[in-house]
Amino acid sequence: MKAYLVGGAVRDALLGRPVKERDWVVVGATADAMLARGYKPVGKDFPVFLHPETREEYALARTERKTAPGYHGFVIHAAPDVTLEQDLLRRDLTINAMARDESGMLIDPHGGLQDLEARRLRHVSPAFSEDPVRILRLARFAARFAPLGFTVASDTRGLMRDMVAAGEVDALVPERVFAELSKALEEAKPSVFFEVLRDCGALGRLFPELDALFGVPQPAQHHPEIDTGIHTLMVLDQAARLSPDPVTRFAALTHDLGKALTDPARWPRHRGHERLGLPALSRLCDRLKVPNAHRKLAEKVMRYHGHAHRAAELRPGTLVDLLQRLDAFRKKDALEPFLLACEADARGRTGFENRDYPQADWLRVAHRAAGEVSVQPLLDQGYQGVALGQALRCERIRRVKSARADFAAL
Repeated sequence: MKAYLVGGAVRDALLGRPVKERDWVVVGATADAMLARGYKPVGKDFPVFLHPETREEYALARTERKTAPGYHGFVIHAAPDVTLEQDLLRRDLTINAMARDESGMLIDPHGGLQDLEARRLRHVSPAFSEDPVRILRLARFAARFAPLGFTVASDTRGLMRDMVAAGEVDALVPERVFAELSKALEEAKPSVFFEVLRDCGALGRLFPELDALFGVPQPAQHHPEIDTGIHTLMVLDQAARLSPDPVTRFAALTHDLGKALTDPARWPRHRGHERLGLPALSRLCDRLKVPNAHRKLAEKVMRYHGHAHRAAELRPGTLVDLLQRLDAFRKKDALEPFLLACEADARGRTGFENRDYPQADWLRVAHRAAGEVSVQPLLDQGYQGVALGQALRCERIRRVKSARADFAAL
């Protein structure tokens, strides 16, 4: 029985990145032998165990054989006669198919170290094509390592296109697609995830609402990048600069879905795209079973990002109503993610990347001023029901008017 450190821990250590978790492969053992040594079983589809002290995962060396379309149709074989090299051969990318033995010696049968040095994401074997999830995983790795200069190998790109053409990605279940999307939104350059999917044709199959944005023009004076799809990915990367929150990033990603639905006769303008995109957003969220927190913020950003951009021009009453619709009075932390997504939209344009966004500062001031109004004095004055709501709104408007004068003087 021998244990080998494998996968991401080996890769990240070679890249000089922090190692967050360590996974091990055990060769020459059985499940009974692992249990006898005190390991705790956790695997459902194949034998995986937790170390009795470190709680790190130890998996028995295994091979996989595809028996049906999609990613469920696999027969797993885990036995003492499965070698380390056989286990590494079933892995997705060469940079994930390296191991270290107990002495620290690197075992690299598929050229992973060379690909690391070349900054190349390359599949280990043709078996890559047997699992469509690997397209999403590769796209996610591309987003993670893009700042380090990594690109997808040309033969791997061709293999992914063949997989999409064969209908492999159509077998992916919504929960798995969203799980990979959610992880991709947390990566260093999330736009690359969608660029890789678009390159192989998977974007149109999995995220047609986003794919439809490419080729849709916008007014050059406001959008020097012209193309709405390019703008969308620029906005996503700006959101990644501004916030680590995947919910905020999802809202930034989906804010302009309505522009794909504008009548081409009206191009490059997109009047009313904020409301036009709401059904498309709903379809996307329904299909991928997107959590409510993502959906609710995305709806608010889609519907009201234009209001945020025009905040300096809005009347105090309109500002108070906007804050009410954003639920910013009831939930004090509801405003900031909205503002960050709107700021990302303003900056996600060629030449606008580092511009200030004073609209957010003004909305924060207005929110703070209006939020200071207390209901109790109005109750003491006898206001109730509808009259109480009207009096509360009027007092908030008065506070915003006063705050505007102070803000303008700064």
